[in-house]
Amino acid sequence: MCGIVGLFLKDKKLEPELGHMLTDMLVTMTDRGPDSAGIAIYGADTDNIDKLTVQSDTPNTDFDRLTDAIKEATGISVSIRVKDTHAILEMPENHIANIRTVLSDIRPSIRIMSAGETIEIYKEVGLPKDVAARFEISKMSGTHGIGHTRMATESEVTTMGAHPFSTGLDQCLVHNGSLSNHNSLRRKLRREGIHIETENDTEVGAAYLTWKMQQGSSLGEALESSLDDLDGFFTFVVGTKDGFGVVRDPIACKPAVMAETDQYVAFGSEYRALVNLPGIEDARIWEPEPATVYFWKH
Repeated sequence: MCGIVGLFLKDKKLEPELGHMLTDMLVTMTDRGPDSAGIAIYGADTDNIDKLTVQSDTPNTDFDRLTDAIKEATGISVSIRVKDTHAILEMPENHIANIRTVLSDIRPSIRIMSAGETIEIYKEVGLPKDVAARFEISKMSGTHGIGHTRMATESEVTTMGAHPFSTGLDQCLVHNGSLSNHNSLRRKLRREGIHIETENDTEVGAAYLTWKMQQGSSLGEALESSLDDLDGFFTFVVGTKDGFGVVRDPIACKPAVMAETDQYVAFGSEYRALVNLPGIEDARIWEPEPATVYFWKH
């Protein structure tokens, strides 16, 4: 079943409240998917700095002296912020690929959650309220973000099976539905050099969009192409560094509702996820049309 939320802020004054608002929206969707949850936050862009969000089941071991090990292996100075089972590694720009390769050698149990200039992804097994509390999501600021609470139907309940999925720099996707051609598409994308870690069909959807954008498509164009190339039932909410997009398959059997004001654009699997947003009583509220791409950009 699963529950999706998304919030794209137009009003900079709301940015300190992004984490709080997203957390409230996601917790409201708990009964749509109580086995795992995750949130992607797009924060401020820091000049000449890139970051990796990583996860470990044994953070006390894996994160201990990690920056020293990276420095010894690469000569690159990296800073670390630990948040429970996750950590954010900040580094000079253009070193993400090098650091990822080194991490697989020196800390093979560390998993990459996201990479880019602004994105941070936090996800774990558990109820949304517990996952959000572990990472103090409600205290985070940012320009936009998406969240997901999962009811596993096609793969086991694990951290890596939770949403959001990120397969490109500053890109992520959450999904409600089921893709029927994900196995053949996964094989094709891997042949094209796209890295896919899990057997979850949602990661294939994310990887497909990454592949299309690597070929020169905008996010909106990639979402348009997904309507022809992806089979099954799906509602996608997608984030990029400066954009936020929504698309539903042509049948659109999965629930979805959107709201827009002068301050924000919001998405929820159900309207009750939106009721505590400021000014919601004056918002334009609608159900996104089937096979129609909605996209906003800063």
